Amino acid sequence: MNPTPTRAPHKGAILTIILVSYFMILLDNSVIFTALPSLEADLGLSTSELAWVQDAYTLVFGGLLLLGARAGDLLGRKRVFIFGLVVFSVASLLIAFAPAGWFLIASRAVQGIGAAIVAPSALSLLTASFEGRERARAVAAYAATAGIGASLGMVVGGALASWFSWRAGFFVNVPIGIAMIALAPRFLPETQTQKGRFDIVGAITATLGVGGLVFAILHGSENGWDDALTVIAFVLAAVFLVVFVVAESRAAQPIMPLRLFASRERTGAYLTRFLYLGAMIGFFYFTTQFLQGSLGFTPLQAGIAFLPMTLVNFAVALTIPRLSDKVGNTVLLVAGIVLTLGGMLWLSRIAPDSGYLAAVAAPMLLIGAGQGLAFAPMTTFGIAGTTPEDAGAASGVVNTFHQLGTSVGLGILVAVATIAAPAPGVETAASITAEASTALTAGTGLLLLALVTTLALIVPGSLANRRAALQPA
Repeated sequence: MNPTPTRAPHKGAILTIILVSYFMILLDNSVIFTALPSLEADLGLSTSELAWVQDAYTLVFGGLLLLGARAGDLLGRKRVFIFGLVVFSVASLLIAFAPAGWFLIASRAVQGIGAAIVAPSALSLLTASFEGRERARAVAAYAATAGIGASLGMVVGGALASWFSWRAGFFVNVPIGIAMIALAPRFLPETQTQKGRFDIVGAITATLGVGGLVFAILHGSENGWDDALTVIAFVLAAVFLVVFVVAESRAAQPIMPLRLFASRERTGAYLTRFLYLGAMIGFFYFTTQFLQGSLGFTPLQAGIAFLPMTLVNFAVALTIPRLSDKVGNTVLLVAGIVLTLGGMLWLSRIAPDSGYLAAVAAPMLLIGAGQGLAFAPMTTFGIAGTTPEDAGAASGVVNTFHQLGTSVGLGILVAVATIAAPAPGVETAASITAEASTALTAGTGLLLLALVTTLALIVPGSLANRRAALQPA
């Protein structure tokens, strides 16, 4: 038997399976946005239920992401990856057939479980399968897939909702998932398993704590902040989060080692990412509703309307390695947040008679440039100074704060938007615009907090590390 001739085809098959699977997950994280108005009308969802369609996915995804990574280490990444694909594909089919809002939300949560299993296993399989220059090219393709998947999801979701139904965006996952499930056992390598244990308590308390917080915010915005259920949800959320911190401090193998927060840089990067993503989820969620509900765009037109931001984001991101060498990551991060803040503030001034080019496309250019500058430095600072043993955990914490930031941020912005909402059931172009403007203004506030956090924690920490590095041994 001569393995040499089959090596290249296998490498190509491995990369294809990983990228297509990862693309499917990213697609579903954004395909929903341009389909939201159609979905809302079809199932008769309330404002909070519509928010939960996205939050159920991101909450479970973020809450179980670290546990999913741990499962790959302990059980073998290949089998865990395949199991995650099965869960994700079945959940997609359930969503496509959803008869009511509660069924859709529950199925989105199950889909989040699949995503939390597939995503970390995909990256681990990629790094285990490639070395040297091959690995660099594979990781570059993985990063490009992240940008393309998120952006293309807006267009694909809009096109399918316009031509067929919002359900078509989830039906698409089924044949893709089946194909990847069939190919994965043949081509993906199995990784060695490690001895250890699952931090079940940490995963469950983190998810319930953040989930309770989001529920309390959304429920309180509709039923009053002194409502008994709202108060109970806030109390339970606080209890679960305290239990989570205590459990992590005592766990032999915690999913979120608290020692990672000993660094000002890393803590600042986690908090900045949380706030930044909270603002960005509001940008996508409310801008697509403004485009369709106020400007009269079709779902497809709304998806295409985000392309100016996407193209600028992609172009700026390509320059990051050179810019980082010249000015450093600290300058890039501050500049990125400032540009995003300026674009969000500009966009928040929308009115029912606003035109797309001046009121939406132009500020999108600033937001896209800001994203392109900010994301890589945020990631770099999130894993800065970690030991080899903690590098994987730090990377997982970065992704966890990413997902949980979108969940909590959307809950906050939806709650704020209700301040400008008319009576329940009354939706006009003026009311949709008022809600979007109010939410985007609040999103600007989250970005301002992200800037303050960066200046207070990341910048001083980065300068201190730089001075220490320049000191003679």
